[in-house]
Order: sequence, then structure tokens, then C-alpha cells
Amino acid sequence: MVRVRLAPSPTGTLHIGTARTAVFNWLFARSQGGEFLLRIEDTDKERSGSEFTQNILEGLQWLGIDWNEKPVIQSERVDQHQDAIRVLLNKGLAYRCYVNDVELEAMRHAQRALNQAPRYDNRHRHLTPEQEDAFQAEGREAVIRFRIHNNVEIEWNDLVRGPMRWQGVDLGGDMVIARRAPADQIGDPLYNLAAVVDDAAMNISHVIRGEDHIANTAKQLLLYDALGLIAPTFAHTPLILNADGRKLSKRDGVTSIDDFRIMGYTAEAVANYMMLLGWSVPEGVGERCTLAQAAELFSFKRVGKAGARFDWSKLNWLNAQVLHGWTSEQLLESLCPLWVDRGWKVPAKRSWCLELCKLIGPSLILLKDGVEQALPFFERPDLQEDANQQLEVEGSKTAIIHLLDLLQTEFWSGSDMNQAQVLLENAAKAAEVKKSVMMRSLRAALLGCLQGPDLITTWSLLAQIGEDVPRLQRCIS
Repeated sequence: MVRVRLAPSPTGTLHIGTARTAVFNWLFARSQGGEFLLRIEDTDKERSGSEFTQNILEGLQWLGIDWNEKPVIQSERVDQHQDAIRVLLNKGLAYRCYVNDVELEAMRHAQRALNQAPRYDNRHRHLTPEQEDAFQAEGREAVIRFRIHNNVEIEWNDLVRGPMRWQGVDLGGDMVIARRAPADQIGDPLYNLAAVVDDAAMNISHVIRGEDHIANTAKQLLLYDALGLIAPTFAHTPLILNADGRKLSKRDGVTSIDDFRIMGYTAEAVANYMMLLGWSVPEGVGERCTLAQAAELFSFKRVGKAGARFDWSKLNWLNAQVLHGWTSEQLLESLCPLWVDRGWKVPAKRSWCLELCKLIGPSLILLKDGVEQALPFFERPDLQEDANQQLEVEGSKTAIIHLLDLLQTEFWSGSDMNQAQVLLENAAKAAEVKKSVMMRSLRAALLGCLQGPDLITTWSLLAQIGEDVPRLQRCIS
């Protein structure tokens, strides 16, 4: 069975890159009838936080990503990681290294002076027992390093990039697999070792992650072999790039899934866009699709190698498409909490709220636009320059006066649209102005400007809450 996993570190909120990796893993698992698992890699004790774990889980759920088993907590598996390290030590495939920070920095300084790539020179690979005793007598603690021979060749067939080949000499020397600890102990296991042990224990069949992990894959394949474990199949997806073609980072602003939610993007649009960052839909299939629809089409054959450039206009288009497809009920469910947070008193009449959603829905790009566009229905807007200019047009105020007179003699609840048209025609006729002047004057009075949604519906909604007459009266006082 196909079993894939997402293994985020809870050292921050759910990042867009992690979210995209989650989407690709989930799509592949579902396309193959397999399972999607979670592992929280919380071994960085100083930076990890339970609040970040919660944020990651909630962010995935918001996107529509579900998982098949209870999340594995990596810090609860340290004993198994240390057991694997003991196996490597006993086989002579790992050793204790006593090089201190001062010596490491001197080594790096010398390499920089010669314009060489930084690497460990393996100086403690063949220490004698007497040399180890001498270092321990100095009070030195040791990291544990895994032997990587320069002439070893690592090969694998990547589902995205095809045949891959790495030389041991390019991996930076013997790899640290456990942090410093006294000689009779094993320090905290590090990422590459822990990931290999956990992936094997979880029966992970495919590891799908960003291309920035390619060097780690070469190192991890050596560990799989050394521990006698079956290696999974690997797929390395392209990085997400900013508008300048550089790797997307915090310097580019929004990188957290929380940020997208707060900005007013829908989960469906964000998930949709994540799948398009590196994967191209088959010909004849539109880019607008749900996770479930994409799972039926997903294949690594259509995942590109080149970096995926983040395009705000594409995301905005997708979000608008989602919102325009929502019913008034769906819009109200999302917009009403935003209106309440703004401090507005939302009418108890549900039909009024639904009609407002129906009115503003077609012009929404972000959910937060539903606050800005609903504002004139909850707060009386000031008269803008174009509105004042319209009210100075000959016959404009006279038309409003006649409309107010008609509203005093003819009851209009705001529900009969035909009656509204008759009222406007009669007021325009009485004021001896064209109906267009009457309409523009009404819009200026009600909205404080000459731009806005359908006028008759706007008037109807304001009339139903008794807000139309006060706005008309302020224009003639």
C-alpha cells in the first residue's frame, strides 16, 4: 500500500511550502488508494511549541487535508533513534567525534581562505582508545558521526527528476547523527537519522518533499543501507519562488497559511492554488478544481522540475471563482462573523442578510471585501465629492424632495421592486427631470457616492431597516 507522510517541525506556523508538500502528498495518496500520515518532528526542544503543533493541525484541516492515523510525535521515539545509533556504532559505521567549536571554526576559516566548500575533514574518524581517553580527560563531550566515504556513489530514481546520482565526496564529510553528550551516553538524535528510523517504522512507501532536501536524500539512503532498512521511493518537488525568481521567504511577506485566511482567502482557493504550484492539470481540464477532483487526475508525470513562481493574480482569480460559486447561505455563514467582529448590529431578519450577500457576492474577490462592500448598509456613509456634485445638478434635490413626499403618502416596505420603479418615475416627473437624474441622485443620497451595487436592491435593503429616508433627508436639509 502507498503510505506517505508530512513531517513538519512545530517551530512556527504552517508555512506555504509545507502546505504545498501536504497537498502533493495527500493527492498522491488518494490517487493511489493509499494513506496519508502525519509525523510531528519536535526534537528541536528550544524552538518547538505545542501552539505551533496545534496551528499546523488546524491549518491542514482548514485546507481540507485529512490523515489516516494518529499523528506520530517524534520526540516520543528517541529511544528507537538511539537504538539505531548504537547499531551503527557497534558495526563501526559511526564513531564519537570530540572536535570542539573552536576547532570547527578554525577549520571553516581555513577552508574559506582557500575558497573551498565547507566540509568536515573527518579528523576523528580513526581515534585510538588512548586518544579518546585523553579527550574525555579534558572534559570534552562527543557528537556521533556517521561515516561517509568519498568514493561511495548514491543513486535513486526520483519520481519528479528521474535518475539521480551523488558522490560521497559532495556530502560535506562524515555526518553528525547525534548531538554532544558525555562518552557513556548518546546525545539527542538529529534529523537525518531520526527521519530514516521513523519512516521505516511507519512503513512509508514514498517520501514526497521539496527539492531542498535532495542532499538529505543522498545521506538518508546511506543510512537506510547501513541499518538494513528498505528505502522508500523519493519525489522532490520544485521550490516555490517569489516574483523575482528567488525562493519564497518571510521577506516576501505572506508565507503562513494563517495569513491567507486572515486576508480573506478561502480554504478551497488556497488548496486549489497549492496544487497548481508545480503541477499542471491535464489538457482539457480547467485549473479550477477541488482536492477531490485533482486526486483523480494527479500524477508526478505532470509535476515540473523548474521552480513554481507565486502569482497573486492567479490566486485572486481562483478565490473569486470560489466565492462567486457560493450560495448566499454559504456567504452569510462566512461574512456574518466578520460583520459582528466589526461591531455591527446584524439584523435578525435572515432574509435581509441573504439578500445583502446576494447583492455583493458577484463582486467579491476576498472575503474581507464583503466587509467593505457591506459597510454602507451598516454605517451611514459621508457624502463624497461626486455625490455632492450630483446633488448640485439642477433638479436633483427637487427630485429627492418629491420622492420623500411620495414616501410619506405611499407605504413602501422595500419588498415591491415594481413599486420602487413607479415611485422613482413619479418623483422624476414631478420634479421635471429625467429618470437618470433621479437615479443618480438617489444613489448619491443612499451610498454617498455614484458607484455601487444594483440601486433598486440597495434601496430596498435600506428601506427595510428604515435607513433610506434619513439619508434622503440629509441631502435637502
